[in-house]
Amino acid sequence: MANYAKESAKGIEVLTLEDVLYSSREIFITDEVNASTSVKLIKELMVLDKLSDEEVTIYINSPGGEVISGMAVYDVIRMMRAPVKTVCIGTAASMGAMLFLAGDKREMLPHTRLMIHDPAFGGGNMAGKKPHELQQYVEKLKQTQDIIVDIIAERTGKSKEEVRDTTKEDSYFNVEEAMEYGLATGVYATANNTLGNENLVLL
Repeated sequence: MANYAKESAKGIEVLTLEDVLYSSREIFITDEVNASTSVKLIKELMVLDKLSDEEVTIYINSPGGEVISGMAVYDVIRMMRAPVKTVCIGTAASMGAMLFLAGDKREMLPHTRLMIHDPAFGGGNMAGKKPHELQQYVEKLKQTQDIIVDIIAERTGKSKEEVRDTTKEDSYFNVEEAMEYGLATGVYATANNTLGNENLVLL
């Protein structure tokens, strides 16, 4: 893994790529959202929020994942005192798209896309389940659907009926479509998002 040298008042510091990004208050969500990855993200977000109230940028290229784990990250982002900008850098799908929606600013690279849909059956063996057990599962799935619909409606300004109609199938949005729907707030302009005047040298 590449290391970088930075000159500071303390002398020459050797930094990893993660150190450089973390010092710039930038983190990445590029894996499936699950119990392990969500805990790591929550820890990073909490530390950054304690260090400063300056903007945090979260870059997202995720296929989605577990609803409970993802909603924990969503809640932490929304509770942060520091403003958060989310940036789609590939495809933010399913729970990845929900985490994208958590940003105060929500930007996309020109050729990226978002995908939103209703929650789906997450696996497991349903064989041998009694009718009331199946009904309980369906009710929990509907509760999750309501949560997702409420969030999308709140963040986009769309009615719940419009959102339900959109999420009944996998719905993909390019940058222009996402902005028109209210999912994204702008296009990410890399020229205006540099690391500043850091004097970094690749080792």
